[in-house]
Amino acid sequence: MEAVLEGHSVLCVMPTGSGKSAIYQVPAMALPGVAVVISPLIALQHDQAESINEHAGATRALAINSSMRKSEVAAAWEAADDDDESTRAKFLFLAPEQVARDDVAARLRALDVSLVVVDEAHCVSSWGHDFRPDYLQLGHLVRELQVPVIALTATASRPVQKEIVERLHLKDPVVMAEGFDRPNIFLDVMQHVEGDEKQRAVRDHVLGLAGPGLVYAATKKAADRLASELQEHGRSADVYHAGRLKSEREAVHEGFLDGSIDIVVATTAFGMGIDKPDVRFVVHADISDSLDSYYQEIGRGGRDGLDTQAVLHYRPEDLSLRRFFAAKSVNRTQVRELFLLIAAQDKPVKMKKLKELSGLSPRKLTGLLNLLAASESIGDGVKGYRARKITADEAVERVVEQAENRERIDQSRVEMARRYAETKGCRRQFLLAYFGEELPEPCGNCGNCAREASAVRAPEPAGATPAGEDDVPFEVDATVEHPEWGPGTVMGYEEGIITVLFDSVGYKTLSLALVEDKNLLAEVPPAA
Repeated sequence: MEAVLEGHSVLCVMPTGSGKSAIYQVPAMALPGVAVVISPLIALQHDQAESINEHAGATRALAINSSMRKSEVAAAWEAADDDDESTRAKFLFLAPEQVARDDVAARLRALDVSLVVVDEAHCVSSWGHDFRPDYLQLGHLVRELQVPVIALTATASRPVQKEIVERLHLKDPVVMAEGFDRPNIFLDVMQHVEGDEKQRAVRDHVLGLAGPGLVYAATKKAADRLASELQEHGRSADVYHAGRLKSEREAVHEGFLDGSIDIVVATTAFGMGIDKPDVRFVVHADISDSLDSYYQEIGRGGRDGLDTQAVLHYRPEDLSLRRFFAAKSVNRTQVRELFLLIAAQDKPVKMKKLKELSGLSPRKLTGLLNLLAASESIGDGVKGYRARKITADEAVERVVEQAENRERIDQSRVEMARRYAETKGCRRQFLLAYFGEELPEPCGNCGNCAREASAVRAPEPAGATPAGEDDVPFEVDATVEHPEWGPGTVMGYEEGIITVLFDSVGYKTLSLALVEDKNLLAEVPPAA
């Protein structure tokens, strides 16, 4: 709060329920002008606005979204533009899709904006677990308004943090990343061989758990089937995914919050921003696409600090689906045509104009612009997009290389999810090491630790220090260089293996003995 009041931008990574909302709400009330809060969920926008108004004893927070009537939208803009500071709306909640519109951006530029708040900021990062192309347009707004930015998220590994700072153009931000550990959550994995057997095991497992609880499935079909089976066995369960009507999804959301629905079976579409402290279990019927996603999803349990279970049902064959989704393909023709279209303009061109000229869908256009900008084939400035002085062939090749690099990184994250599911060591040490956090001793609150204890064997350290070794060649978080993969960051150790996050290829696990024998890694001294 002090940093914001002093005019600094802030990136805050803190567990849900630990006070992230206060970080923007308190300074916003003290500062003149309006705080613009970008939030991806309409239901969450209204919840936050109502909470602010209740505590303020007056209407100081308003939401503007697609569910509102034109008269309501007009009244909200008028309240935000009120000359009287005592009655002006202090908070304006908007969805990222709206901010990407030129007319909305123009109205925001005309307001007296005190700060911009980006909630669920991991969505801006293609490293993140819930990447949303519309979030990429927020960087334009940030540069134009030139006010402090508060980026908030419950989950952001180091590469995600780095990309949030870059994409939102945060200048020398104060970065506050609290610990990732949620010690009240019991971590376990149940191994399976046959698909049918796994389905029955998931159903029986959930039937034996006391709710409220969440169950995540990889597909809409699997979620529908499991919810039906739970209902047939007398449980108060419902299903949530993008295939259902908006009104149905809202009813499930409200039912889970008010307790009339005990179990929600969902795809990853459900859970972001849910403020329900007493979720007692989070069961995954299928492995997540990354540990970023998995950590975010299990983090929706046990926010009251009480004992909670997070159990993954794992079958190695399930990884093939995740590897399929991680595969990237580029339409070379569309890339070429879009680059030539931008190059033909005599001045930088805005997103709105490109939509008209290209005929591409907003999502497809945003994705291609992201690749072109990331490959440095086009410039992404305040005034719009402009082509670099390269040929169309060069632009296409740069984009293809960028997409292939992203695929390697995403495949490496699937591999790390596999290693978590199959590790014999402390699962909490493994999970925290993925985020670059050390846990010196096994946690004692995961399935592997429990099994070690029941076998009356002293558990061997499996995270911060390799088994059987007191010294390691590099500190966790050290920057190292590989002759083929270039620079990377040491994330952790496990049973004679070192895990390094490389900028070019993502996560790699290397034999520690081979690294030392062949001098495969060299430490890079920190920059002066």
